[in-house]
Amino acid sequence: MSAAESGVGVRSATVVVIGAGQAGLSAAYHLQRHGFVSALDDPAAERTFVVLDAEAAPGGAWRHRWASLTMATVNNIFDLPGYPKPPIDPESPSREAIPAYFAEFERAMGLPILRPVPVTAVRRADQDPDGDLLVESSAGTWRTWAVINATGTWTNPVLPHYPGQERFRGRQLHTRDFVSLRDFTGGRVAIVGGGISAIQQLEEISRVATVFWYTRREPVFREGEFHPEDGVQIVAKVAADVEAGNPTGSVVSYTDLAWLPYAVAARDRGALVRRPMFTAIEPDGVREADGSFTPVDVILWATGFKPALAHLDPLHLRNERGGIAMRGTQVAAEPRVHLIGFGPSQSTVGANRAGRDTVRALIERLRRTPTPTRAP
Repeated sequence: MSAAESGVGVRSATVVVIGAGQAGLSAAYHLQRHGFVSALDDPAAERTFVVLDAEAAPGGAWRHRWASLTMATVNNIFDLPGYPKPPIDPESPSREAIPAYFAEFERAMGLPILRPVPVTAVRRADQDPDGDLLVESSAGTWRTWAVINATGTWTNPVLPHYPGQERFRGRQLHTRDFVSLRDFTGGRVAIVGGGISAIQQLEEISRVATVFWYTRREPVFREGEFHPEDGVQIVAKVAADVEAGNPTGSVVSYTDLAWLPYAVAARDRGALVRRPMFTAIEPDGVREADGSFTPVDVILWATGFKPALAHLDPLHLRNERGGIAMRGTQVAAEPRVHLIGFGPSQSTVGANRAGRDTVRALIERLRRTPTPTRAP
């Protein structure tokens, strides 16, 4: 019998939040605002919570962004709830400015965050549908009444496979491995992907290297300005997909690409020339769709990410299509689990709202169900 099964050494919290990026911090703020207290400081209180974060320091995935990604080029970063961002130099690296802001927020709010504590599995404690869940982590197990999952996507990169990939003599890396332009200077770089990061990295790398841009489908650039009603329609589309249990697509599959300054710069430099996907990778380059050969030194897979949810696998939340049916932020088949920063709440403003809405839903559920397990 494991420690989790026997209860030995298991701590308790009414709610466990997994992840301390924007969505997780928003949820923690709203829990605290609605009377939940630290499970670390007052474990015997009626309503408690704790945040388990896999990162070694505040900032979530922003800590790992490439050095040249500045605040001027990132998508809009909305304020954390109750704590407006201070003025930030638009030329500041986002991997420094945003973690600093998150750290200030955590200190100001006094949130109960444990790190680095990767969560390895979430399981049902028993067969009772209103019973507890067990959250297993690198620092022990927590018994909880509800889980708010806010693990994002950064730790689950999409890496396609093409024939001959293992024999390539150059370097292959993913968006998450991109650190500095110095790594590409003077080279011949194949960039694969049709999303926002792919265009940003294409533009930057084209300043110092020869680039070749590959996508599976012809990219669609949206003409005209993006209006608020466009955003409402897009969120509704994503929400409809997750409510139906359909796997969601990439961000640009819903929004299309925009002619933002980096895209215009890449176009004007002659770098924004799309090629259909190569058919194979050879030791010194790629075999084009038309049969010709293009030598390259580096293949950058700017192919995006999927939600990092492997730790939830023991709950069997996915349907036969690979999707997870949702009701708002709540998993339809497992109401004890909420997913935020997922589906329509992937944007930073959506993450903030999802944190608020999730806590409201939990409080409503508390009114209808037995008092959850408290720490001994």
